[in-house]
Amino acid sequence: MAQRKDNHVNIQNTCMLITYADSLGKNLTELKEVLDTHLDGAVGGVHILPFFPSSADRGFAPMRYDVVDSAFGTWDDVKALGEKRYLMFDFMINHISRQSPYFQDFLAHKDESEFADFFIRYKDFWEKEGGFPTDEQVDTIYKRKPRAPYVDAEFADGSTEKVWCTFGEEQIDINVESKRAQQFLSDTLSHMAANGASIIRLDAFAYACKKAGTSCFFVQPETGELLQQMQSVLGRDVMVLPEIHEHYTIQFKVADMGYWIYDFALPVLTLHALYSGNGEYLKRWLEMSPKHQFTTLDTHDGLGIVDVKDLLPDDETDWVKEKMFSEGANVKKIYNTEAYNNLDIYQVNTTYYSALGNDDAAYVLARAIQMFAPGIPMVYYVGLLAGKNDLELLESTKEGRNINRHYYSVEEIASEVTRPVVQEILRLMELRNTHPAFALEGDIEVSLPEDSHLRIRRSSGDTWIQLDADLVSHHYEITQS
Repeated sequence: MAQRKDNHVNIQNTCMLITYADSLGKNLTELKEVLDTHLDGAVGGVHILPFFPSSADRGFAPMRYDVVDSAFGTWDDVKALGEKRYLMFDFMINHISRQSPYFQDFLAHKDESEFADFFIRYKDFWEKEGGFPTDEQVDTIYKRKPRAPYVDAEFADGSTEKVWCTFGEEQIDINVESKRAQQFLSDTLSHMAANGASIIRLDAFAYACKKAGTSCFFVQPETGELLQQMQSVLGRDVMVLPEIHEHYTIQFKVADMGYWIYDFALPVLTLHALYSGNGEYLKRWLEMSPKHQFTTLDTHDGLGIVDVKDLLPDDETDWVKEKMFSEGANVKKIYNTEAYNNLDIYQVNTTYYSALGNDDAAYVLARAIQMFAPGIPMVYYVGLLAGKNDLELLESTKEGRNINRHYYSVEEIASEVTRPVVQEILRLMELRNTHPAFALEGDIEVSLPEDSHLRIRRSSGDTWIQLDADLVSHHYEITQS
């Protein structure tokens, strides 16, 4: 059995900030200053997006995990953040950088390398097929490229060989079944736990286990066994959080195993409710959502569309996407094309604030709904500061997702936190952190008392707190015991 989800003693029922190490201030020292000065009562935990040396993808192509990127600080700086707040680190369990010492040793020594089986070599994985999958097998794979997922490894002896590569060419997939990789996984998790992690996010987790003839995505029972194995390394004080963007039923399967999950459906369902004035689909989701989850409205990536499949009718999902482009502030279809280095049809690149047309009332109501939803709220740093789409960064990098990755200076933050919309968000987060009715094991009642109105009531014991929201005017009222 998986470890019981209520046994993780280092998890607090307080809002978690998601941020890069160099986005709220230029490094970890300035991030701590910002937290202590401006966000102390609102932020109880921090997910520091990958802060290790990396060769690509804003940290998601890590070269190693034993050191902090010197541009951000040191492990002492990370531990200092953890003195007042629980911390989450990223472990890219599916892949490692092409520039990592592991892959470089493999290129230099090939079969003589201690990492010879650390990566997924096509000649071995597809041995029965002669070293390459059939067209039917390629079509079956859940992949990010319109072809078989591989890159050509060029060895020091002049030979070449295909190795599995799901994402970018700097992100080489790990053979999680190999003994050397198993040791790497265990050592990395243990090192993170020893340096202050309360939660370790397993990025791209559903891609890690692969089996010929399958989708190579959330393969069972191997994926469940890997998750159990990773949790067993950590014991009860640190928990793993698998990151999976796909049909909500996959998340529910993970929850049924006894693990916490992400709520990636809430962002688009909330947009639909605020665009349409119809809270029917959002109500249904809030009623069926697990209590042991982390809720999101925004993250470092785009707004996920695939996550609401069958929670919204397909025509309603298409309508929400079109509303984002027509009603959002500088939300453009072109930002999700090859011209902006993003062909992911399952996401829309925008800040959440700009998806709502930079409308303060609509945005604050969206955050209020998130605070009342089951689970622990996670608030992305740009969203915390009600950030607009950063077109300057977008155009200078031609990277679609950078529209939602603004770099804030300490001086800029001091100014932004004085805006009324930000002050209201901070008050909502402080309320969520302190009111006893938000207990994780408490009750939630959701109703639609009249057209375009949504009511969410949270209660625990003799205490209660209630949100009454007008989905059209975007006015809301909070009452409490």
